[in-house]
Amino acid sequence: MRSLFISDLHLEQKRPDITRAFLHLLTGAAEEADHLYILGDFFEVWLGDDTSDELSESVISALAARADRGGKTFIMHGNRDFLLGRQFCQRARCTLLSDPCVIDLHGEPVLLMHGDSLCIDDIDYMRMRRLLRNPLSRFILRNLPRSTREKIGRKLRSESSERTRMKPSEITDVNPGMVADVMRQHGVKRLIHGHTHRPDRHPLVIDGEPAERIVLGDWDQHAWTLWADPNTLQLTSTPL
Repeated sequence: MRSLFISDLHLEQKRPDITRAFLHLLTGAAEEADHLYILGDFFEVWLGDDTSDELSESVISALAARADRGGKTFIMHGNRDFLLGRQFCQRARCTLLSDPCVIDLHGEPVLLMHGDSLCIDDIDYMRMRRLLRNPLSRFILRNLPRSTREKIGRKLRSESSERTRMKPSEITDVNPGMVADVMRQHGVKRLIHGHTHRPDRHPLVIDGEPAERIVLGDWDQHAWTLWADPNTLQLTSTPL
């Protein structure tokens, strides 16, 4: 059995090259994957399952077609698409995962996260995250007129990009102590996440035992994938 992990595609209309690369992956290399895991920020912005455009419809159709061929797809909320909900998953025939989530990967418990909750040194971001992820906030956002949601989405993206540019890189990265605490809490020696756009494999030592944190890359200049089978874990990139 093979599993494929990706995150941070940030699919949007103005980057058709990323959408093409993803659709090509689904009908190409991903055919070898029994399980596909998408760990957040699949879309640059998702304003609710009642929204629809050519991009989202093509992606939904492609994921549903993958299910028809026997492939299973699992998706997790990111900080850009946390309003993605049940209707999308039903139409795309994928399963929505909680964040964090522990899976059995070839007999090993592995922790999956989007990764933004590990960036606790970014106090402003964490405050905004708590506000937006509150169930009441999400209910209100989903029930606002679409035009209002679009204005809010544009404002949040603009402010987020500006704040990120102004902050030291270590503040926007994960907190090592938080990583160790979360892995210890869930009883795992391996963590896979995205969000930071800093793809790498980090060897760790937790309570005297070897461990690893694997960071998936964003799909901007390269399409980053992590392939897992019973014998190997391989983080790869392909130019877009």
